[in-house]
Amino acid sequence: MAERYLLVGLGNPGREYRLNRHNAGFLLLDRLVERHGLQGFTKHQGSALITTGVVGGMAVILAKPQTYMNLSGQAVSTLVRFYQVPLERLLVVVDDIDLPFGTLRIRPEGGSAGQGGLKSIIQQLGTEAFPRLRIGIGRPPGSKAAAHYVLKDFRADEMDLLDATLDTAADALECFLQDGLVMAMNRFNGAVDLER
Repeated sequence: MAERYLLVGLGNPGREYRLNRHNAGFLLLDRLVERHGLQGFTKHQGSALITTGVVGGMAVILAKPQTYMNLSGQAVSTLVRFYQVPLERLLVVVDDIDLPFGTLRIRPEGGSAGQGGLKSIIQQLGTEAFPRLRIGIGRPPGSKAAAHYVLKDFRADEMDLLDATLDTAADALECFLQDGLVMAMNRFNGAVDLER
């Protein structure tokens, strides 16, 4: 059987968090499920909800850790071990407060930049060497605390750009699966085109 990819979206479980900025990873996986007609996230594996299927011609496991953001590494490390996924076939989708809203950044490795979920995954895997897709959510206006800002829902006037961002990010994941990380970085790193 061909090797599978593990695509992990980070977020917080529970309906009250569904449209939070911190749940950009969950929202992107939902978009992929919609786009490819996959079954919803009904299966529990370790501390995650998962679904499986084919995206971009590749067998994938999509996972939403249910541990809350700052303990995401527990779920991710369990899944990596259980499915024996090499780290170059793991991709973590995470929100990034340091990137402007509507910006994507794919990287083959790197630090957590203070993002609690990434920090937990790095600690649990014992390495920073795994691909990640950061979805820019922008900084809070004025002196608003980042911790409160990330748990706020996207505003109504941001929905068009959010929609375009999720569509473009889904394209980026498909490109990663079909053409590899370098091609996805070259094509999709940067600001999302709202008129695309």
